[in-house]
Amino acid sequence: MLRNEVIGMINIKPSAAIRKNYNEISELCKRSGEPVYLTKNGEGDLVVMDIEAFARRESMLRLRENLIAAEEGRLSGKKGYSIDEVSNMMKDAVKEVLDGQRG
Repeated sequence: MLRNEVIGMINIKPSAAIRKNYNEISELCKRSGEPVYLTKNGEGDLVVMDIEAFARRESMLRLRENLIAAEEGRLSGKKGYSIDEVSNMMKDAVKEVLDGQRG
């Protein structure tokens, strides 16, 4: 992907926009599900995002951390899990992510 194409998908606004157009930025975050990057004096300053999108990202990060920890344990010789145990863990993880979306 070209740099301009990547930049075109990122929502960038000056920091003054949050004061002047809070409702517009809020709607953009909710509609796109993506963060809005705020700049101050032309430099990156803050990131604003919808709380549901934030909850989904946090759930996915926790899941990723758990998967990495499990893989590290496996590589170090830690006892594994049965197919049924893994299936139940995955169902719990998916439920957590879905609950974050509905939340």
